[in-house]
Amino acid sequence: MGVIPADEFYAGLYRVIPASGAFITDPADRVLLVKPNYRDHWGWPGGHVDDGESPEVGCGREIREEIGLELAVGRLLTVHWVPELSDRPYALVHFLFDCGTLPDGDGIVLQEDELDAYGFFTAEEAAGLLPPYLLERLVAGQRARRSGECVYLSGAAQSS
Repeated sequence: MGVIPADEFYAGLYRVIPASGAFITDPADRVLLVKPNYRDHWGWPGGHVDDGESPEVGCGREIREEIGLELAVGRLLTVHWVPELSDRPYALVHFLFDCGTLPDGDGIVLQEDELDAYGFFTAEEAAGLLPPYLLERLVAGQRARRSGECVYLSGAAQSS
């Protein structure tokens, strides 16, 4: 048995999509969510990590692109493994970073070609805007920010 060439070896490995998001709150601890025009639910400012980017660099880039702000990308709050979904053939690993507090959305400028709206929401309010697995991520982000821990989530609970 010969040595497998590196390109064949790597071509056969399981693939995942890296993504990152910004956990931003207002002074009342409500979480900033954005409404993409290409999805039926809300989410965090953020997105897929580009080639050659680390998750935190991708998060900073997405903040600039999506909401027009230059914010420090802080501590990692959650890592969420989300298996394949009907509209996504690969698993996703999502990194949620603490990106601070904004007074009442000061300075937010939406990327109009991708986003329709933004708002600050409590977990209870967000429950009507997010699928269950994203609501779980929001609550875990709140818990991680308070406790100083990093929360690992596995799976997309009731993700349809």
